[in-house]
Amino acid sequence: MDITTDLTGSTVLVVGGRSGIAARIAADAAARGADAILAGRDPGRLAADGARPEAVDLTDEASIAALAARVGPVDHLVVTAAAHANGPVASLDRDAVHTAFDAKVIGPLLLAKHLTVRGSILLFSGVAAWRPAPGLSVMVATNGAVAFLAEALAVELAPVRVNAISPGIVDSGTWDADFLADTAARLPAGRTGTPADVSAAALLALTNPFVTGTTLHVDGGGRLV
Repeated sequence: MDITTDLTGSTVLVVGGRSGIAARIAADAAARGADAILAGRDPGRLAADGARPEAVDLTDEASIAALAARVGPVDHLVVTAAAHANGPVASLDRDAVHTAFDAKVIGPLLLAKHLTVRGSILLFSGVAAWRPAPGLSVMVATNGAVAFLAEALAVELAPVRVNAISPGIVDSGTWDADFLADTAARLPAGRTGTPADVSAAALLALTNPFVTGTTLHVDGGGRLV
């Protein structure tokens, strides 16, 4: 079987709001022929070339069900959403912790519950799950949960394929230049990532029919050092 990243005739739903990674994946999917949809809490502020905006709130199951009713069956679902609850355990806010799990774990589960997905689901973990650090307990827990959730859903939802991507430090315009330079200097890849790096891995996960239950590490070797 020839494997191609062409997505002509498919519908790709990317849930991730205004993140640079979500917008890049939606734009790249559209460029490869997909009917691309970019969903987030504020559709009026979403922008990705060739993608149409939709509203969804991952903390609200009714909103997720309404999105599923509006878009109908999709070939591929990508969930890049995240909400941070960083800080020492002693100062964690319960609501912020719940929101972090809603974005990374519970919301994606409810999307899988309500959407009809014909091809694949791609979730987003993160390098923190493999490189825990003080103040990041919630991030470590949510990202780790995503990796195991992808495995569980790959078994339960088969033949729908389910995978996860674990990005490292990605230069999406929010990091300090000195931090990016210091990070690049210690990574085996010799540089930090870009949204294009992550999108390329996402397209591989969406289109390779023999990849499921896998976490793809797109971190420049960050989990190793």
